[in-house]
Amino acid sequence: MSQGVRGTRDFYPEDMRLRNWLFDNFTNASLLHGFEEYDAPVLEYEELYTRKQGEEITQQLYSFQDKGNRKVALRPEMTPSLARMVMARAGGLPMPIKWFSIPQCWRYERTQRGRGREHYQWNVDIWGTTEISADAELISVLVTFFEGIGLTAKDIVIRVSSRKVLEEVLGSLGLEGDIFAQTCIIVDKMDKLSSDVIEDQLSDLGHDSKVVTTIQAVLGIKDMNSLQKALKDESVAVSELNLLFDAIDSYGISEWVEFDASIVRGLAYYTGAVFEAHDRTGEFRAICGGGRYDKLLSTLGGKDLPATGFGFGDMVIMELLAEKGLIPELVSDIDDIVIPLNSDLRNAAVMVAASLRNSGRTVDLVLEDKKMKWAFKHAERIGAARLVLLAPDEWSRKMVKIKDLDTGEESEISLKDI
Repeated sequence: MSQGVRGTRDFYPEDMRLRNWLFDNFTNASLLHGFEEYDAPVLEYEELYTRKQGEEITQQLYSFQDKGNRKVALRPEMTPSLARMVMARAGGLPMPIKWFSIPQCWRYERTQRGRGREHYQWNVDIWGTTEISADAELISVLVTFFEGIGLTAKDIVIRVSSRKVLEEVLGSLGLEGDIFAQTCIIVDKMDKLSSDVIEDQLSDLGHDSKVVTTIQAVLGIKDMNSLQKALKDESVAVSELNLLFDAIDSYGISEWVEFDASIVRGLAYYTGAVFEAHDRTGEFRAICGGGRYDKLLSTLGGKDLPATGFGFGDMVIMELLAEKGLIPELVSDIDDIVIPLNSDLRNAAVMVAASLRNSGRTVDLVLEDKKMKWAFKHAERIGAARLVLLAPDEWSRKMVKIKDLDTGEESEISLKDI
């Protein structure tokens, strides 16, 4: 059997180099903003994800009974695990906390471009503050990452809105509670489904034509002035969004960000500002998304804490970088290739390799008889800096030959000076 499970990926060494490069950029943007790394098990109790029914994610679980007849699931997202960890140390964590992680997540869904059944997701979260500056800090983390991999504001737009926009609209129509959450799930699909299908789904939910028209009109707003006119003067959504855009302007990243009332995010636990990053051409699905979720812990049986964060998958961004020719050419991080020119020198080659490794150099020791032509091709393939050759004449004088593969220069060095 040469193929893995449908929707999963193998990572060959060249793939791992790219994955590590991407993860390093995730990590660097997080660390530059003072975030600390955490992790959690890939296996959780199924109940962690099914307490909140009706969300699409509950239908996509890789779940099963373990040998102790416990219902467990592979994590489909990291936020519930993070919430569990915060609850486990309730009152004992110094707030606010700024944490990040790069977990593997699993969802049983239809595979398509930029979406598999497993993926890695960069999660960045701030817990313990209601300040809008926390939401702006997250957007700054995103911009730092995009700039680090060669993208600009001409390539990427971060669309921002607030769940309170739709909440206020529906509230003015006397609609709230579960129907609000279900409406958000439908509206979140506006960029994937036709307006007729969205209208039908909203109608099926019980919204009359006036409500559907009002929802569509407000969600079509693309600037704050129009939003101000559409909502009441004392609108909390407008007030908070103005504060957020002021904070974003202070970071000097306003050219990356736009207001878009259609951004609502499908997950039920979002409570305030929400955002998604998209490519400017609209060719790809959302690159990442997140927002404020101040009331998550109470759905898990705990005491609520204000929180905001985002999830950023590893697949769509690589599709975009490939499209723009920004995938770096990466080679193995090998300093030296040590090769004995006959089998009698193999043990000597081991000594030389050990000496180089003890000095901190990365060394690929050739373990069998190979010709020089092969050694040069091998060095080129893995990007080695030097060839270290053990030949009978030189070794009889306790010398080795060094060939610098960048300059082509050759030299002899004694074993004690290597």
